[in-house]
This record gives sequence, structure tokens and C-alpha cells, in this order.
Amino acid sequence: MNKDIEILWYDLHMELYNFILKRIKNEDDTKDILQDVFFKVQTKIDSLKDTSKLTSWVYQITRNTIIDFFRKKKHVDEDISSIELPENENDDMVYKSLSSCINGKINTLSKTYKEAILLTSFCDFTQLQLAERENISYSGAKSRVQRAKDILKNEILDCPNVEVDSKGKIIDFLK
Repeated sequence: MNKDIEILWYDLHMELYNFILKRIKNEDDTKDILQDVFFKVQTKIDSLKDTSKLTSWVYQITRNTIIDFFRKKKHVDEDISSIELPENENDDMVYKSLSSCINGKINTLSKTYKEAILLTSFCDFTQLQLAERENISYSGAKSRVQRAKDILKNEILDCPNVEVDSKGKIIDFLK
């Protein structure tokens, strides 16, 4: 059985590494997760009943290990207040003012929507990663991000110094 694990390692190692890295976006965490996956495969290989489904079984273990990673990370990173909103480095006061206005509107969102916007817009989380982190469905994460964007857009459109066209698109920001 040890030889089988070694063959599996050579066959799937890079493929799984890339699969995990695409979702985690951190090489060290990816290597740790990959090691956990192969440890689980090695210790649970006897529970596999249909060897023709070995690859899909390994991928399921990988997906579950990634979800576990995000669940653990969620408890460690429960507070999103450490995420800093970007400051506009442009010297133009209009852009600094707009940036400050939008950041203020983001800070007024509920924790759920604020987290969805911050993680997907400023921390490069995919909506799938948000779903895994929050332990919700992918469609639930997509809805949450879209709802947060809609709330934010409406908040910004209500500002008296924002000019919109006939279709409701922002065309100018007045000082």
C-alpha cells in the first residue's frame, strides 16, 4: 500500500498543489494543506471501497481540507477591522474626497456586507473562498457580495455631491 501512495503522490502532487494554491493564494499554506491531504489519504486509504474513484476521493479530501483551513482561519481572523481601506495617493483633492466618502460608506455597512466587500474587493478573495470562509453556499456568497454592492451603490447615489446620468450610473463627483 505504501508504494501505491508514492505513485499517487507522483501522479497528483503538482495537480493538487495548483488546485489548492488557486484557492488559498499562499504558498506556505498550500504546502501545509497538501501535506495534510496526503496524510489523510495515507491514513484513510483503507476506507476507500471503489479504487476506480481514487482521484475523485482524493479531490474530495482536498476540498474538505481547504474548507477546514478557512474555518480555522475564520476563528483566528474573526475581526475584519484590521483590514485597511485603501487611501488614494493621487494629489487631486477630488479623488481623495471621493475615496474618503466611499470608505465612510463601506464602514456603515453591516458586518456581514462589509466583510463581503472588503474580502472580495480588497483582499483578493474569490466568492468561492468567501463561501468557504463563511460556511455558506457559493450562491449565497454571490448574493451577499451583490447585495453589499447594491447597498453601497445606493448609499453613494444618495450623496448630494454625486452626479448620475439618466441610467443611474455615476458620472461625476462634485466637491
